[in-house]
Amino acid sequence: MSTIPGPLSLVAEVTHRCPLHCVYCSNPLQMQPPTNELSTEEWSRVFQEAAALGAYHLHLTGGEPLARNDVAALVAAGRKANLYVNMITSGLGLTADRMSALKDAGLEHIQLSLQDADEDRANEFAGARAHAHKLKLAALIRQYDIAFTVNVVVHRENLDRLEAILALAESLQPQRIEVAHVQYYGWALKNRGRLMPTPAQVERSVQLINEAQSRLSGRIQLQAVLPDYYARYPKTCVGGWGRQMMLLDPVGLALPCHAAAIIPGMHFDSVRDHSLEWLWKHSAAFNRFRGNDWMKDPCSSCDRKEIDLGGCRCQAFQLTGDATNTDPACTLSDQHASLVAITQAAPVNEAQWVYRILESA
Repeated sequence: MSTIPGPLSLVAEVTHRCPLHCVYCSNPLQMQPPTNELSTEEWSRVFQEAAALGAYHLHLTGGEPLARNDVAALVAAGRKANLYVNMITSGLGLTADRMSALKDAGLEHIQLSLQDADEDRANEFAGARAHAHKLKLAALIRQYDIAFTVNVVVHRENLDRLEAILALAESLQPQRIEVAHVQYYGWALKNRGRLMPTPAQVERSVQLINEAQSRLSGRIQLQAVLPDYYARYPKTCVGGWGRQMMLLDPVGLALPCHAAAIIPGMHFDSVRDHSLEWLWKHSAAFNRFRGNDWMKDPCSSCDRKEIDLGGCRCQAFQLTGDATNTDPACTLSDQHASLVAITQAAPVNEAQWVYRILESA
């Protein structure tokens, strides 16, 4: 598979440190320590190699990228490599001075997360008093000629307020709003009993999104990502395993997606030991689920195998215990019924949230 084209984007998890403790956080349960994070110089070399490999986009994420004091230098290094630099942030740690420095460094796109329209519930879901600060930051961001997206994560406990959430997101005047249902990895999987939307909520959300897309057309681009658990066929996860995207964790381990480490037996090589080109073309992790040779029926004989590529390998493992099984989001999976049962289960509203970092920590 070494002839596969290079990645289109590099997702740089520059740190796992974060001031939020979101109940739907999909980061690994075992965080990488800050003492071993890649240095500014190491990230700069990686960005140059990514561009040489054919990447166009650099997504600075975490954790919270603003937890690093050198984030403006990282932006500048990405631009020097001629990458389009996007930063995904909670906004905590962003000040007028830092925003000016990020703009001067060449930041081209910023994505700000929004948890709810109701301040108390937003802070509850984030595990921090962040909501009011985010609203102030939106006004700060708009002062700069930088593309601005508001990211909204929706689930059972906020979907009934989707109209109000969309109205609030619109009032922040972004160029783009992304509404994404929770993806069940990490802490989100631990909290699935409270986060899983009801069928009625999903149906209603689709209607509201369609109406909002028509209303906002020509002013704000509105995109929506529906929950996999309600799909008829699985999505092509991250554009296909090892086909479009490369992710580096804070210590330089190269992964085909952010959740790949949950699959037993996987080994991930480091940019401290190998070039990005070697990692992309030759590492066992990136070649594990490329192509079709790994597929079993019904995937191997399905006429959709080049469309959805078997779906999400991490989700297949989490729900069936075997990463080579068909993603149960597919109606052709012999375990699809178990997925349907999860979506129809009674709410678990009495359960306590499991936060990304214990409040006592």
